[in-house]
Amino acid sequence: MDDVDAIQAQIARDMARSGDWVTARLDHLAYLEKAPLVYWIIAISYKLFGVRDWAARIPIALSVIGLAWLTAAFGTWAFDRHAGLYAGLSMATCAGLFLFTRILIPDVMLTLTIALAMWAFLRALEEEETHPRWWAFLLAASLGTGLLLKSLIALAFPIAAGVIYLFLTQQFFLRRTWQRLRPVSGLLVVLVIAAPWHILATLRNLPYFSFALHGGPGQYHGFLWFYFINEQVLRFLNLRYPRDYNTVPRLWFWLLHFVWLFPWSVYFPAFVKLSYKPLDRAGRTRLLAVCWTGFILVFFTFSTTQEYYSMPCYPALALLLGSAMAMDGAWIRRGTRVLFAVAILAALTTLGIFVAVRHLPTPGDISQALSPHPGAYTLSLGHVLDLTFDSFAYLRLPLVVASLAFLVGAIGTFRWLGQRAFLAAAMMMIIFFHAARLALVVFDPFLSSRPLAEAVLRAPEGRLINNRNYYEFSSITFYTNRDALILNGRYFNLEYGSYAPGAPKVFIDDAEFKQRWSEPQRYYLLAYAKAFGDFEKLVGQERLTVVAASGGKMVITNHPVKTAGQSVGSP
Repeated sequence: MDDVDAIQAQIARDMARSGDWVTARLDHLAYLEKAPLVYWIIAISYKLFGVRDWAARIPIALSVIGLAWLTAAFGTWAFDRHAGLYAGLSMATCAGLFLFTRILIPDVMLTLTIALAMWAFLRALEEEETHPRWWAFLLAASLGTGLLLKSLIALAFPIAAGVIYLFLTQQFFLRRTWQRLRPVSGLLVVLVIAAPWHILATLRNLPYFSFALHGGPGQYHGFLWFYFINEQVLRFLNLRYPRDYNTVPRLWFWLLHFVWLFPWSVYFPAFVKLSYKPLDRAGRTRLLAVCWTGFILVFFTFSTTQEYYSMPCYPALALLLGSAMAMDGAWIRRGTRVLFAVAILAALTTLGIFVAVRHLPTPGDISQALSPHPGAYTLSLGHVLDLTFDSFAYLRLPLVVASLAFLVGAIGTFRWLGQRAFLAAAMMMIIFFHAARLALVVFDPFLSSRPLAEAVLRAPEGRLINNRNYYEFSSITFYTNRDALILNGRYFNLEYGSYAPGAPKVFIDDAEFKQRWSEPQRYYLLAYAKAFGDFEKLVGQERLTVVAASGGKMVITNHPVKTAGQSVGSP
């Protein structure tokens, strides 16, 4: 657990420990950019299971299960039992859902609330529905909950999709439509759920209002400005400060959905044969799914984009996939043949890489064989670019398991069509996910700092100093449950809160570091190994004792310790 994972987990721990469930804090600094519900849920998980890394991940895991079940239920209601099964299967085993739920971010929870809102929207409008009031209430409750997960997009996506749908079906100006949707009482439900936190956060993080359309170093405008203007408006316009994010090129953002929905994306061409006429429940659901997907993709075409931002449209695509797969047809059979070709090619490729690297040496951990690309790390999957051919020598077991997965998929899609082929593809992905899990274990020294945290816990008590970006060593602060001073790192997510009135002084510069390093008090410096020479010049080789090194990172102390190696001049 490192980077965003440990940040989210640590904020939730601080909330539970301090009793302040309104203002999120990190290293005692106000962390105002995110909605609080994910922190609350993780904190509740801590209360039930204790403060552990796996306890922090339980809410995400349950949300994934809930999303797959909801998609299946939605598809069964809209189409039939087989379509529901295939929709749920597509949702549960698509590559994107696995990739983007390995990170402790609330997007899968948001996707769950949006999918529930869309289903409730259709159910409330359904003339045969005997309890439209309850579905209208569920729609509003989903919107309010989404607001506490991801702010305004939780309202924008389902409302915009619904409005487009109502215009296309010529229901927007019908009185009957609004009688069934109950927008006034629905607004009250949304406010009851979401307004209290927004009001309290505004009152506790002054000033109340600021309408500045720019931010910069040293500027602090309170919660309301940062949370809404900076995080919503300026981020959409790519003018947010600090700019700690990147954007995926628009064409790639669209095309990568063939990867995120793999293996089921081979059936996308079958969408053209579906009926989108709102003459029956199935047609209405397909039309809504198109409105739902289309608005999200177009929205992010004009905004900044990360790879996982479009996750809320996955259930809509899964519903269309389930409907097409249940209807079968020539395009589905062709898709199965394409999937066979992809699977056999992937099996041969992974097996070939394994054969090529089986005798390569693997000194140290995998970080020794990677080629860093720091400029790409502002993207969710930026670390993929670090892979080199030599790094696959550390991944021999995952390569074998991945080869087996693709072989299962190839055999199943070659021998069968229809349901058996779909089940074979699902089994392929389940085995492949296991291969990916094994690979993540190998990457752990590079992606996580847990081994360093364990070394700090074994060493004498001391204060942590984080070199530059707090995120890069966040798992050490999580696993040791210690605060950290931050050396030359007043930027990115912690910068804004550091200018709040009464904010603690956690940032230090080289001069203060040098002074503290010479004190009798023990400090532990967390830094990348490549920065060791800089600290030699700053404080001298004799004042640097390496406590532990892992994944290209180091823990260095200013006084010798028995558990550490001897003082050295280089790592």
